[in-house]
Amino acid sequence: MPKAAGGPAGADQRLVPEADPEALREATELSERSAKPAAIRNVLVGTAGWTDPTLTRGGLFYPTSARDSERRLRYYAEHFELVEVDATYYTLLPAAVAAKWAEHTPPAFSFDVKSFPVLTGHPIDIGRLARDLRARFAEAGLSGRAKPSSLPPELAGLLEQRFRAMLDPLLGSGKLGSVLLQYPPWFVASRANARQIEETADRWSTVPLSVEFRHPSWLAEERRARVLELLARHRLSLVCVDEPDAVAGSLSAVTAVTSPRLAVIRMHGRNQANWRRATTVQERFNYLYSTHELEGLVGRAVKLASEAERVHVVFNNCVRNYAVLNAKGFAALLGEAMG
Repeated sequence: MPKAAGGPAGADQRLVPEADPEALREATELSERSAKPAAIRNVLVGTAGWTDPTLTRGGLFYPTSARDSERRLRYYAEHFELVEVDATYYTLLPAAVAAKWAEHTPPAFSFDVKSFPVLTGHPIDIGRLARDLRARFAEAGLSGRAKPSSLPPELAGLLEQRFRAMLDPLLGSGKLGSVLLQYPPWFVASRANARQIEETADRWSTVPLSVEFRHPSWLAEERRARVLELLARHRLSLVCVDEPDAVAGSLSAVTAVTSPRLAVIRMHGRNQANWRRATTVQERFNYLYSTHELEGLVGRAVKLASEAERVHVVFNNCVRNYAVLNAKGFAALLGEAMG
């Protein structure tokens, strides 16, 4: 099953363990202190998607009248001015879909769009492509899943063109925050991979790009300065992450601005027990930040806000209403810190 528009593929909420009542009460009370929408000066706060089934089926955020994607997006935009779209990682959506997103949101709203795998090296599910593209792949003898590096240049170029066309309504309306290049865990720091980043930046120089590394070699202390310089040279925004500490493969909590236009933080939760062994996104991101943990993260956003024109803070712990509560709670704390 592909992700729902804007959010991760969800399991039935009954399969997600119940939240600790006291932790949920604390998070709810903090969220109620948030401004509406959750934006503080030059910092926008939001969630990774707005239609996760564990949220929509639970009646945890949306009113009963918000029964379709349009109503949910309109309601979401009353509470937040930023959302991350993850469905674009799974399939090439028509530009008409993005045009509707732009139409259904206020002028100041921003979409961070996760890149289609042709730009990051993840396998492409050919069966989810449009019919005409599937036919082109069949002519080339390709089916199932294919690595972008194995594609004929004309097919890779065609996929990039389709993805770029999908972004046009957001670019035209001024609502594209950035395209998120989330590189896979096997994308290690090397000269060849650094060149790949540079080549992508050159081809996509008219589109704002942000980069999230998932292999720790990129931000290792001995290499970090060179990597940050590479990103800065191409005006690529480093995605600063929050994720479990002391887990093999976890990234360092680096807080740095590499593009003056935009800085990004993605909050993945701190589900240390299931970070590597989880078999579903619900298991991995099933985490509700405490008030104390959010207080410890506010300083990172304040620092970025002092150096970048805009900061996007995205909560990716999209299980039940955890991301919504934590995004609102973080915005409340940030508002109090920034005055």
